[in-house]
Amino acid sequence: MSNTILEDSVHVTNERINNIIAQKTNSGMRKFMGFPLKLHIYNLARPNIDSILNANILSDSTKVKRRVALLSKKQFDKTLKNRRDFNAWLKKTGEAPVIFDEEKAIKTTKNLKKYYYSKGWFNNDVTYEVEKDSNKFAKVTYKVNRSEPYILDALIPIISSPAIDSMYAKFSTGTLLKKGEQFDEQNYENERERINTYLRNAGFYYFAQDNVRFEMDTINTNHKVHTDLIIGDRIIRGDDSTTTKPFKIYKIKEVNIFTDDNFENRFNSISDSVTFKGINLYSKEKLRFRPKALTDAVFINKGQTYSDLARSRTARYLNDLNMFRYPNIDFVENEDDSTLTANIFLEPKKKYGLSFDSDINQSNIQSIGFSLSSGLKIRNVFRGAETLEITGIAAIGASKSKSANSTSFFDINEFGGNIRLTIPRLFSPFKTEKIIPKYMSPNTAINLSATSQQNIGLDKQSISGIFSYNWFPSNTVTNTLELFNINFVKNLNTNNYFGVYQNSFGRLNAIARDIDYIEDDGTLSDSSLANQYEPADIFISDVLTGNTTLTASDDDYVNVNNIEERKERLTENNLIFSTSFDYKKDRRKNIFDNDFSIFKWRIELAGNLMSNISNIAGLSKNDDDNYEIFGVAFSQYIKTEIDYIKYVDLGRKNVFAFRSYVGIAIPYGNSNSIPFAESFFAGGPNDNRAWTAYNLGPGSSSSTNEFNEANFKLHLSAEQRFSLFGGFQGAIFVDAGNIWNVLDNVTEEAATLNNLSALKDIAIGSGLGIRYDFDFFVLRFDVGFKTHDPAQEIGNRWFRDYNFGNAVYNIGINYPF
Repeated sequence: MSNTILEDSVHVTNERINNIIAQKTNSGMRKFMGFPLKLHIYNLARPNIDSILNANILSDSTKVKRRVALLSKKQFDKTLKNRRDFNAWLKKTGEAPVIFDEEKAIKTTKNLKKYYYSKGWFNNDVTYEVEKDSNKFAKVTYKVNRSEPYILDALIPIISSPAIDSMYAKFSTGTLLKKGEQFDEQNYENERERINTYLRNAGFYYFAQDNVRFEMDTINTNHKVHTDLIIGDRIIRGDDSTTTKPFKIYKIKEVNIFTDDNFENRFNSISDSVTFKGINLYSKEKLRFRPKALTDAVFINKGQTYSDLARSRTARYLNDLNMFRYPNIDFVENEDDSTLTANIFLEPKKKYGLSFDSDINQSNIQSIGFSLSSGLKIRNVFRGAETLEITGIAAIGASKSKSANSTSFFDINEFGGNIRLTIPRLFSPFKTEKIIPKYMSPNTAINLSATSQQNIGLDKQSISGIFSYNWFPSNTVTNTLELFNINFVKNLNTNNYFGVYQNSFGRLNAIARDIDYIEDDGTLSDSSLANQYEPADIFISDVLTGNTTLTASDDDYVNVNNIEERKERLTENNLIFSTSFDYKKDRRKNIFDNDFSIFKWRIELAGNLMSNISNIAGLSKNDDDNYEIFGVAFSQYIKTEIDYIKYVDLGRKNVFAFRSYVGIAIPYGNSNSIPFAESFFAGGPNDNRAWTAYNLGPGSSSSTNEFNEANFKLHLSAEQRFSLFGGFQGAIFVDAGNIWNVLDNVTEEAATLNNLSALKDIAIGSGLGIRYDFDFFVLRFDVGFKTHDPAQEIGNRWFRDYNFGNAVYNIGINYPF
């Protein structure tokens, strides 16, 4: 069967209205594949499986004996059980055919009348028609005649309590009930909530939303709605009687914090107390926290009027400290009948926390790897609600390309450590309260880390330090200012560059053979040398200094030059002094929300401070005209990224998801290229899924480098997600984008973005996926097909390798965006 709603003869596509229909049609993939998948699965099940088994097998004793002799009695019984279980699974996973129900059609008609009434069409009329065809398919059409809507007119306040009546002029200015607008029942509910919020934040502790009522008059009003806003007095219910009294404003008389309230010491008496900034702190043991650390988290102040906002901000700040379990805030009315005492009960978490984590992984460098990490968390380390986290990691692995003299299976190792201190305030010599108020839960993070990798690529050692501020202006917005971010990366085994980047080495060999620099079966390596690839470096030098037959106009000369430029960039040590700002606005209400948007913006400036200091100090420059610190030329660039994600809930577990991303990093001053760690790459399970990670771009270049990267990236993704059956979900997606070099030292035309015409080199991948929802995570399998491949010749880019043989298969955890 099918359902259609006609609103004044116009087909209704609004999902909210269509969801009113009580009798749903068979779900599945009707919109995508042309048939209801769940219905077909259900139809595969046999309604009388026991009768079929009995008639075909169990009733024939000879057949039973033969199968028992062949399988054994246990296996025979298990086979029958499996058939019954599979039949039950088909029924459970599938969906029984929906049979037209007259009562549900009548119910839908009533619900539609209520809905349109709630939107102001008081005189609406709803009917339905059923059309049945020879295939026993029913088509139900609901016809809605809305008639003339009712418009809001007068709003008259009737307020019993003088204290509230005196404030009406203030809180009525923000009313949601506007004269001249069409009646909407939801606006009345929102207005009740708005008034309640305003008054409870204005000191009316006992006020509740139920104290706001609306009475409407529509009799002989010419489609106008006259409304009385009624706010009654406070109702006090006793055991045998009910009394009323006017609402009044309450002030805070005292604020008490009980710092160690838990089950174990519930019978102990207070042994330590202090008063700080008008707030009383009590402890049954010695007070563990400095008073300021806790009073800074409290927005309920002595002498101020009661406020729900102050209460919620206090609860949020205390939770953000991550020091206590479920902070509890109680208010007690005092005998003076006009003040409240605020009691805050805190149960501290354990001071020490220990964690362990292990992982097994695989990559294009190692065939298998094992890692173990452990962490120690120390709370309230300096008695100011600070958190100190110390973590360490150790990993071993087996590389895919072991050296000839390697005797150990595990020839890869990595060791590292990290120390992070979180301070629940802005650690600054300046007063920042007016710029970033404490209700934004500001904190300072100091992070120090060091890692050492051996036999992974070029072997690296890195040291980094970050000093950052974090604050939360609202429930949806997060801001992070990394005031100082210092990162030093030292490559230890640069002589092994061509051992890691074998594709580049192979191209050099091919060029050397083509120009008879080496014999046809020769190679630019010599294992007897300390630097096995020294002949390759000599060959590059000979080409670039004109000691071969190649000239600057030859393509092979350009290729050798590009290989050398990339080698220099990837083997150089990096020293980065940067400052960055991150802004994130996440409108997602909870993990079940499928109608939201996320906007992220990041800007980073690196090297400016060091450049100014070097210039003022008159430091000398190296041969490349760059300043150096500790013998390393520091990086200088500006980098910015914008990321926008939008989810649209289409109902029935159908979601349309969209992502757009653009990022650019421009070197200047002390740099003419971007450090590898700050570059962009394309491809992979969370990017353009028709290409593997690092395999796409730059531009239209058909690069065979192991890692393709550039300093400008554009990416777009659109994905339609839909329910299949059970926990299985399907998806159809399109990914588009690429990376390019822009405003740096890369000169290869195919890899650079010189003008907008280069956007013709955007790569497009499309495909489909299947996912299984385990509730706490989603296991994802996507198949991507190269739809538009910029690495191919123009005119031969569309659908050239669009088949399963050339597809890219991605396995991932959770959604790609």
